[in-house]
Amino acid sequence: MHHFSEYWRGFVAAAIFAIIAGAGWAQEAQIVGEDAEKSYAAMDADVEKSVGSVTGLPLPRYVSLKSSRGRVRRGPSRSHPIEWEFTHRGMPLEIVGEYEHWRRVRIWDGSSGWMHYSLLSGARTVVVIGDEVPLHVTPEDNSVITAVALKDVVAKLGKCNGEWCHIRVDGHRGWVLKSRLWGVYADETRE
Repeated sequence: MHHFSEYWRGFVAAAIFAIIAGAGWAQEAQIVGEDAEKSYAAMDADVEKSVGSVTGLPLPRYVSLKSSRGRVRRGPSRSHPIEWEFTHRGMPLEIVGEYEHWRRVRIWDGSSGWMHYSLLSGARTVVVIGDEVPLHVTPEDNSVITAVALKDVVAKLGKCNGEWCHIRVDGHRGWVLKSRLWGVYADETRE
C-alpha cells in the first residue's frame, strides 16, 4: 500500500488515496520475460527524447487531470497493479514517457506511474510549493498583495513571463514567482 504523507489543503482540498495494488480488478495477461524487457526499455527511451514517440509532442510536458478520479498504475496497461488514485480534478502532472495509449506521469514530489491518456487534459494548472505565497497585483515584489496561497494549493495557470506567472484559485488571482510553483518550467513563457 502506498501512502502520501501530506494532503492538499488551503483554498482547494483534495486527497490522494492509497489503494491496495490490483484489488478487485480483473487481471489481464501481463507482459513477461524478454517481451517485458523490450517493452520497458522502449518506455525508458521515451524519457530521454525531446518528443514523444506516440504523439510527437514535447517530452517532458505538463498537463492536468481531466476527471475527478484517476488511477495511476505500475505499468502501461490495465493488467498492471494500481499504485494510487488521484481524486482532484485539475491536478498538474508532468508527462515524462509515452507508450501506446498510456502516459508516464510524475507529480511534484517525484512519484511517477502510468495513466491512460483519456484521463489527461492540456489545461495547465500548478501546485503552490511555498508555505504562504503572496499573490501580487503586478509581477513585481513591491506590488500590492491581493491574497496568500497556502502550500499544496492547486491553481489555474495563466500568463508567464521570465520570473512570474499569473494564477487563479478559488476566486483569487495574482502574480506569483515561478520558483514558488510546480507545473511550469523556469524558462517557459505564456501569453
